[in-house]
Amino acid sequence: MQTLEKKYGLFTSIAMVVGVVIGSGVFFKADDVLTLTQGNLINALLAWVLGAASMIFGSLVFAEFAHRIERANGIVDYAEEAYGERLGYLVGWFKGVLYYTPLSAILTWVSAMYTMILFGAENPENAPMTWVLASVYLVAMYLLNYFSPIFAGRLQVTTTVVKLVPLFLIALVGIVSGLSNGIMVENFTEAAKSIGSTKGTLASAVVATAFAFEGWIVAITINNEIKDSKKNLPRALTIGAFIVFGVYITYFLGIAGVLATDRIVAEGNNAVSITANALFGSTAATLLTAFVVVSCLGTLNGLVISNIRMPFALAVRGHGLFPDKVGSVNKKTGMPPYATLTAFALSVVYTVIWYGSLNDWFGRYIGLDEIPIVLIYGLYIFLYVWYMGNFKDLGFIRRFVLPSLAIAGSLVILYGGATNPSIGMYLLISVVVLLAGQALYKKR
Repeated sequence: MQTLEKKYGLFTSIAMVVGVVIGSGVFFKADDVLTLTQGNLINALLAWVLGAASMIFGSLVFAEFAHRIERANGIVDYAEEAYGERLGYLVGWFKGVLYYTPLSAILTWVSAMYTMILFGAENPENAPMTWVLASVYLVAMYLLNYFSPIFAGRLQVTTTVVKLVPLFLIALVGIVSGLSNGIMVENFTEAAKSIGSTKGTLASAVVATAFAFEGWIVAITINNEIKDSKKNLPRALTIGAFIVFGVYITYFLGIAGVLATDRIVAEGNNAVSITANALFGSTAATLLTAFVVVSCLGTLNGLVISNIRMPFALAVRGHGLFPDKVGSVNKKTGMPPYATLTAFALSVVYTVIWYGSLNDWFGRYIGLDEIPIVLIYGLYIFLYVWYMGNFKDLGFIRRFVLPSLAIAGSLVILYGGATNPSIGMYLLISVVVLLAGQALYKKR
């Protein structure tokens, strides 16, 4: 089986986990979670902790998979090992066609939108220049990853570090300020008075936070390109998951240390700008928008890295359209040209579909990022069950407790997906994509 050159180290692997999970949403999630818990800070924190289960325990389980199995693209490897070649292929097909590339389309648009906001554009959500800039970003990311994959890895590390700077500053300064000015103590005191009256809203908040932790699994798409992968990938999954969890919790507390919870709810997405202004001055809002742009571009870069690897991983197994072509590697760049073109074409298609969704082409909104959730997390549960049945050399906690908690986290995501009003349409689309993949399946 042909593989790509081992060129990425531990820091790039961690940056894939952290950099893809932490996009633009983290900057504006505090008000959403507090709104769902009716302004109760204690319940909101509990929601963040419970919502992290799908990521933390899932990453610990997949770390064990990564320690034992290394071929070409982690999720395909693990599904193939557990349930056979056909399922491994279908998982890779589904992930490549309906998971990574739709997300990259959305991130190109988000990156362009925040860039337009940075330069003072009004109502940039659907402006023509936003879509032009989104196209430029998409082309640039694919060119960068094809012609300079090592630099793309360094870019992933750099953007991850850059995006963590404002989050850590708001977390640290906000918590210290909140403890000194009494706002945080007041927020917790008020929350304690009503903690028993908002139980019904906690489930919705947990679902919202669980979706905020989504994306950690993309790191395993580069498993066979990581130096000493069986050691570094498990470390990256574990370290990255806990970094994300720590950043989310402390950042949330930082916001709550500056503003009263009822004001955070009232201000909505403006709460983060008000907090930044209060802590760092009037230029903070502009700088924060710049950090959001960098954050989004880093997430986009991580997704493009994953996009290219998925068709290649199927092609080197003899699957998909024109596997001999798609599985070939250019000697000069060390990258697969036809796999890159395949992933780019899919990203372009989904960018057009996203444009159509925002412009009511289909008569209803289609959330591209929500379509694959139910089937993907259903698959994870099957892998967790197989893990418990087959890794018999592990101790009780690692063999049974960790995957059971990962299953619980996945069920939270599944609950959120199942309660989506468009779940019927999304499942239909997912089944159609799987049937199309099955039609192209060729047994080795």
